[in-house]
Amino acid sequence: MNKLFSAAMGLALSATALTASAQKAYTEGTATYDATVNGQTVEAKVLFKGDSAATTRVQGPATIKIITFKDEALTVLVDVPVANMKKAAIGTPGEVEEAMAQMPNFTFTPGTETKVINGFNCTKVTAKDAKDGKTYDVWVSKDISAPSSAYSQVYAKAGGFPVQFTMNQMGMNITNTLKAISGDKVPAGTFSVPAGYDKMTLTELKAMSGGK
Repeated sequence: MNKLFSAAMGLALSATALTASAQKAYTEGTATYDATVNGQTVEAKVLFKGDSAATTRVQGPATIKIITFKDEALTVLVDVPVANMKKAAIGTPGEVEEAMAQMPNFTFTPGTETKVINGFNCTKVTAKDAKDGKTYDVWVSKDISAPSSAYSQVYAKAGGFPVQFTMNQMGMNITNTLKAISGDKVPAGTFSVPAGYDKMTLTELKAMSGGK
């Protein structure tokens, strides 16, 4: 469970979208990613509208959904049908602040190398984390743009929409690759906690999964 929670948190907080000069601008829709964690790849979907976003992925018996609103609110939903377990961890202001403080502080160096990833024209950018000195390759595209509120702000100065990127989050390297993005309407209730979930804090959820 701890690995599931950490991977979901990493995906939700590491992906980002930018405001850029783009051929196609999205204000609401769905972005679909392949997320590779410790050699295993799962599909993740990010539904975004305005200042809200919801990232959903399935791993093993669990469905994990992360709901975010800017950098002000964070909710983690964990649904494990085989265990008859539904938990909704709602971050307190202190927990949200702590989560944001753990995010990397990147500086970006544009490169000249280009390639096409899943139909998106991309340029490689090197991201260096001022906190630990580690560097990562980020492939960004100016073909598309979406609200920065759909994701975190860590790539806000990368120079384009991040299509493929690797980050170390909570001790795991997570590589995200954008497969597709659409402007479909987000279903009602996407950003709320459904009925039937036991509510708790993020700290309590992490304690259930090993305390990390």
